[in-house]
Amino acid sequence: MGHWFDQNFVEPGKLPLLLALAAFVLTFAITRLITRLIRAGKGPFRNITPGGLHVHHVVPGVVLTVIGGFGAVSSGRHGVTAGICAVIFGMGAGLVLDEFALILHLDDVYWTEEGRQSVEVVVLTAALVLLLLGGFSPLGVNELTSDQEQGRLGIILTLLVNFCFVLIALFKGKARMAVIGTLVPFVALFGAIRLARPTSKWAKRFYRNRHRARSRAVLRAYHHDRRWVGPRRRFEDLIGGAPDRIPAPVRKS
Repeated sequence: MGHWFDQNFVEPGKLPLLLALAAFVLTFAITRLITRLIRAGKGPFRNITPGGLHVHHVVPGVVLTVIGGFGAVSSGRHGVTAGICAVIFGMGAGLVLDEFALILHLDDVYWTEEGRQSVEVVVLTAALVLLLLGGFSPLGVNELTSDQEQGRLGIILTLLVNFCFVLIALFKGKARMAVIGTLVPFVALFGAIRLARPTSKWAKRFYRNRHRARSRAVLRAYHHDRRWVGPRRRFEDLIGGAPDRIPAPVRKS
């Protein structure tokens, strides 16, 4: 087990990335646990409000990210310092992305429907880092043999073609597939050849006069959302907690 760990993480210089991912996931999990306890009024935890100002945890997250990020860049991929900086960076990233929706909307939407975007970004980030740890890299063209050097141009062209697929998937409204497709080319290709989301820029531009394609896109999006919106919401509620339910307005007779 030790030999496998050294061969796959220590020697290739992936140990800081592994430590950063572990710190990122653990920090997010602990933060969500604490915020859920504060929301429920349980435990000793309370919001930090010096002078009546609510200090969100994105603030210390930014500080930790800056310290850990610059420290990691200056310390390389090996050594104790690199590991410590990676942990600091992972903790900061976990705090920042836990309030990604707040940064995006410039409003305290932590426990609203918009706040689900933070959970989605955290899950997507963790998945991408796991892919990097598994060896998926869009720019992995270093340390080539003499025979492989001759095929470098082909590799670069392949990356450029895949980047085009990523852009097409993004314009078709498939953001998750586009992001993952930067590391896994087949995902980007799959997203590029399928019908666009009906609200995407691609659909508005190319389906404007193609009524059949627009109808198929709307129908496919409806079936996809109906199939996956329930499981996705339950998964997000399990990880980040259910958002506040806004009561329906009472109709006056």
